[in-house]
Amino acid sequence: MADTAMRTMIRTRGRSAYASFGTRPSRRHPLVATAMVLPLAALLVVVFGGWDAVVTQASSVGVMLGR
Repeated sequence: MADTAMRTMIRTRGRSAYASFGTRPSRRHPLVATAMVLPLAALLVVVFGGWDAVVTQASSVGVMLGR
């Protein structure tokens, strides 16, 4: 039993920094990631009618800011 714990510690030593997030660091540029997500976001807005909600929220924020 004691040997099992030691092997687990050795195996996970390199991954411990990212263990809480469950993913490895990405090397993708943020603009590339944005370009990948925008078509899907636009599709979801059209399919679920979210554009009205976005406009309503934006106008509410504008009123709160006094514009």
